Amino acid sequence: MQVIFLVIVFLTIIGLMTLKRPLYQAILGGLVVTILLYKIPLTEAAGKTVSVLTNWSSLSVLVTFYLITFLQRVLEARDQLKLAQADLNGIFHNRRINTAGSAIFIGLLPAAAAMALCSQIVKDATDGYLNKKEQAFVTSWVRHIPESILPTYTGVLLMLNLSGVEVSAFVMGMIVPVIVLMLLGYVTCLRKIPKDPGTPKSENRKQDAINLFKHLWSLILIVVLILVVKLEVVWAVLIVNVLCLFVYRIKIDELKKIVVSAVEKRLLFNTFLVLVLKEFIAHTGVLEILPEMMQSLPLPTYLIFALLFFIVTVISGSSGAIAMGAPLAFAAMPATMPLAVYLMSITHAASQVGLTHMCLVVAAEYFDVTFGELVKKTLPVAIVFCALMTVYYNVLMMIF
Repeated sequence: MQVIFLVIVFLTIIGLMTLKRPLYQAILGGLVVTILLYKIPLTEAAGKTVSVLTNWSSLSVLVTFYLITFLQRVLEARDQLKLAQADLNGIFHNRRINTAGSAIFIGLLPAAAAMALCSQIVKDATDGYLNKKEQAFVTSWVRHIPESILPTYTGVLLMLNLSGVEVSAFVMGMIVPVIVLMLLGYVTCLRKIPKDPGTPKSENRKQDAINLFKHLWSLILIVVLILVVKLEVVWAVLIVNVLCLFVYRIKIDELKKIVVSAVEKRLLFNTFLVLVLKEFIAHTGVLEILPEMMQSLPLPTYLIFALLFFIVTVISGSSGAIAMGAPLAFAAMPATMPLAVYLMSITHAASQVGLTHMCLVVAAEYFDVTFGELVKKTLPVAIVFCALMTVYYNVLMMIF
């Protein structure tokens, strides 16, 4: 019954989204159904809700979201993002490369709030060529490609630690999935964008590259602080924000407006509710029951674990799926590079339609499409990717 209850909870959320209800109403509906079906005492439910604000791992997500939105407002005030877009046009003179390249660059920032920055850049590059659903898809799909391979993301680190596979071997194995992810994004939407950016060709690409660094130094510094200095995202963004106030000479009156405008109430509230939903699901203990149920399916072992990783990722996110499923998978099967790459690929695809994936919330809100519409656009592409990765896994197993 526990699993059936979980299905009802998510059918409630999906049903409300299908009825075009706002995401916060759909999640609230799911929370109410979770409390009723799993008979969670109201005091316990309240405690779990409050824990999102008292637990730093959850609170830091909300704080980081605000800080990156603050940075975006500062950059907007000095036209840095528009100037960077012009620099990219000068360097590549290709709208498709500009769109994909900028999204991947923003993807180096391991924070959901970076989606707002990415959304703005993609919107500027694709307005008039892609509709809102396509813009939201491109932003989410392409921006997350680095998350499948870089060991700066929790999911990749967990997979490497639990499998024991060498980083170099894993990265080599993930090259094909990364290429496939890019090709799927290109075939689905990017090819609809004209190559010509509509601006004259640059006469000095070297100067454009220097200008690009000048206009994006703040984002580059955040990446350096995270990758090299090993700072938490929240502290890296905070440091860069303080520097930007001095570098761009933000006046007191401007600062007051930026502080207020950076409070994206709807996005912050939706993000908060997603975090609460994850707490509630973890509290029910239903995820611990799924592996035993899945193992009874008449399928090859690797496919059973692929389904398990996909389902759990959709429900609770990639980190939870890997932390729970990887020890089981590598106990049942040899912890080889092909298996680690396969499970990471499946997990990545599932995260692109995850009901608790906050990046999707940000992209949907920014482009004014429903969460359900974004998932509907992404799901077929994610399924095709999983099918191709299943073939790729079997090829790797024949080779290795």
